[in-house]
Amino acid sequence: MSLTWNNTPYHSLDYELKTTFGRKIYKLSLDGGMTCPNRDGTLGTRGCIFCSEGGSGDFAAPASMDIRDQIGAAKERVMKKMPFQSEGPGFIAYFQSFTNTYAPVPYLRSLFTQAILHPDIAGLSIGTRPDCLDGDVLALLRELNAIKPVWVELGLQTIHEESARFIRRGYGLPVFEAALAGLKEAGITVIVHVILGLPGESRDMMRETAAYLASRPIDGIKLQLLHILKGTDLADIYQTHPFPVFTMDSYIDLVIDCVELLPPSITIHRLTGDGPKSLLIAPLWSANKRQVLNGFAKRFKERQTWQSRLWNGHTL
Repeated sequence: MSLTWNNTPYHSLDYELKTTFGRKIYKLSLDGGMTCPNRDGTLGTRGCIFCSEGGSGDFAAPASMDIRDQIGAAKERVMKKMPFQSEGPGFIAYFQSFTNTYAPVPYLRSLFTQAILHPDIAGLSIGTRPDCLDGDVLALLRELNAIKPVWVELGLQTIHEESARFIRRGYGLPVFEAALAGLKEAGITVIVHVILGLPGESRDMMRETAAYLASRPIDGIKLQLLHILKGTDLADIYQTHPFPVFTMDSYIDLVIDCVELLPPSITIHRLTGDGPKSLLIAPLWSANKRQVLNGFAKRFKERQTWQSRLWNGHTL
């Protein structure tokens, strides 16, 4: 591993944001008021088995608020936690809840234009599904990307079709590949979400997903620990037929394996993630974010020392 990304052993999001925008940037979680084909009856009504009622946007501002008001409220929450800075930070408007291209294009244009033209917003990040990106949506994203940077975050989760059926993803891998090709042709930055710890997947299978993405023209990746949350179908399965979940140490080791499979050009947007503590059933250790991040720092350092000894011809 290299220590060239602002003293971190991988291409971190913080490094990428500072390099791209020249200052500190924070993401503001927003709710565009959309649903999902896995919830409105098009593909299903219960969503993916791991998805909470908030549609993976449990920390977003309420959809009942106007987008400008959501931005103001989210900005206020972020700033309360941040130290004083001589130059104000910028913000990414992150449309996180549910499927944020699953609406008529005129609605999407109005929604995203309000956000992208806000003076505090440096760019958009739009969470969506690969099967909700038709030609008109791609044309809109290209148009917006000419104003300020636009990222699209695709929920792939796994390359393994059996796992995809189990989680009720609702599309096959060729659909993801077509969406990725269309987004890259439109000049859009693409971040892919991967869930580590899906029932039935071995460590080798999870590494295969990382290796697959390493060979694709993606720009970023989010490695997400599987959280079992109250109110989800996954929670019902876990409580009636318990399946093994990661320990903190085994998860950290797997993530570092995955990071090492990725080319340096891919930005690591997330190493684990944290669900709402009020909903978390397992793994409970994931609620202690500081402990988890310290564990990553320790293991990255140990791995570097081990690799350095190998490179220098030393015996371990």
